[in-house]
Amino acid sequence: MSDRGGTLAPVSEHAGRWALVEDGDGWWHAAPVDPGAGARVSVREPAAAVRAAPAGTRWVWRSTTAVYPRLLAAGVRIERCYDVEDAELLLLGHEGRFGEPRSAAAAWARLNNAPVPPDPPQRAAEPGTQDSLFDPQPAPVPLDALLAVHADQAKRLDATTHPDRMRLLTAAESAAFLVAAEMNRAGLPWRADVHRALLTELLGERYAGGGEPRRLAELADRISAAFGRRVRPELPADVIKAFAEAGIKLKSTRRWEIQELDHPAVAPLIEYKKLYRIYTAHGWSWLADWVHEGRFRPEFIPGGTLTGRWVTNGGGALQIPKVIRRAVVADPGWRLVVADADQMEPRVLAAISRDPAFMEVAGRPEDLYTAVSRQGFSGDRDKAKLAVLGAVYGQTSGDGLKNLAALRRRFPRAVAYVDDAARAGEEGRLVRTWLGRTCPPPADSPDEGEAGIPQDREDAWTPSYASTNTRARGRFTRNFVVQGSAADWTLLLLAALRQTLAGMRAELVFFQHDEVIVHCPAEEAEAVAEAIRAAGDRAGRIAFGDTPVRFPFTTAVVECYADAK
Repeated sequence: MSDRGGTLAPVSEHAGRWALVEDGDGWWHAAPVDPGAGARVSVREPAAAVRAAPAGTRWVWRSTTAVYPRLLAAGVRIERCYDVEDAELLLLGHEGRFGEPRSAAAAWARLNNAPVPPDPPQRAAEPGTQDSLFDPQPAPVPLDALLAVHADQAKRLDATTHPDRMRLLTAAESAAFLVAAEMNRAGLPWRADVHRALLTELLGERYAGGGEPRRLAELADRISAAFGRRVRPELPADVIKAFAEAGIKLKSTRRWEIQELDHPAVAPLIEYKKLYRIYTAHGWSWLADWVHEGRFRPEFIPGGTLTGRWVTNGGGALQIPKVIRRAVVADPGWRLVVADADQMEPRVLAAISRDPAFMEVAGRPEDLYTAVSRQGFSGDRDKAKLAVLGAVYGQTSGDGLKNLAALRRRFPRAVAYVDDAARAGEEGRLVRTWLGRTCPPPADSPDEGEAGIPQDREDAWTPSYASTNTRARGRFTRNFVVQGSAADWTLLLLAALRQTLAGMRAELVFFQHDEVIVHCPAEEAEAVAEAIRAAGDRAGRIAFGDTPVRFPFTTAVVECYADAK
């Protein structure tokens, strides 16, 4: 498996590995991992160390987000790396040692039975900053200490349940951190003039001196008139109180709870809530903070959730409303290649469960739910889809239970796979993805969700909790083995795609869950679309072996993101 011209070789291989560290005095020290394989180098800038090393070197360093942005700023790209702190996080999870500090300094302290320093707090993203250059930094570790931690991690990888898979996971996620840093550097093309025109079209003109724009102010007046008194629609408590005074009891102002009410305030309130969200999340202030020189640069963070899905640190990049996507416009003469993986999680379930019938269905050149519908669902695609998603997400009551029973008869191994994961979660056992990412055991803190499971950050799927923590955790782990394995697959997809794009002008600019956007010259668009399809197939083979399962994409070549779907 390749990443940007290199290979995702097992981390136990010794050829071509150099370690790179920064000391507390502003010097960077580099040396081959193997003694006697070359001379050590001490320089003032990391780019100089990289240029002094052989081409194709796999760099072993503390943290990609702490080092690679500086290299990119100096015009230096690398092929491969090994991120010690990310590997430590994955290994601690696999060993059931959740919550222990994951820094290189902490790993070195544990090796020496010394006091373990806590990890520094993660900063909140600041508009205009890049990556983690401004993060609070942990104590530096000497070069020999980093080498010792790396060697210890290699031994611990050998001791995991499936060493080859776990080595692949650490290599793939290290490659993902390179991808994330390059995406942060490139930025998503964004037309500020188009965005401003959209805001005026949707929200109306802004009044001098501040305050809500005209359209929101008009809707607020209509809402207040409907209630017969002044109501602040941006405050849920005020809205609930106003409805109560009108004889209508509400628990919240969510759309599903108010849309069927017979009251004149409902229609303007729903419209206000939709526009207010755009105003606060992607309005003029957001535009001024986050879009500069024609680019939106959020900070992408691989593995930012329990399942391994990515998040962004500020900017709301993974929740861009479709109407705002009209501002995402390719440069003149360039195109956006937008690719969505089709029914990714059900296909991953087929691959990891090794259910012969489900793998055969997932390998057909047609819509997966349509194919499943002919296997006991009388051709009803909607029922087939509900059954598959019910198996993954744990809907086991009402029609969901009936559909699940039909699915179990046709695909017993696939359903048993997620049932076993749910049972393991309910019993408090560790549950892992196909490559070895581990779900933490239940937590006791009341602040960590009803199920005692720490909640994923921005853009993460959150399970619907049952009345007991045990059942809720079972539903979470049922989904974890599928969603997490899908997230692992995307790491390999991105690494393979990064390698192919290395010879082009095209650049990865956006990724979320099952969607990739590449910004490229118009003449490269067809080749990029084919590269994405090939990377998906390659990732499937490397992650899950030689199975019949296909991982197709729906791909659109567009000038504007909103036109992709």
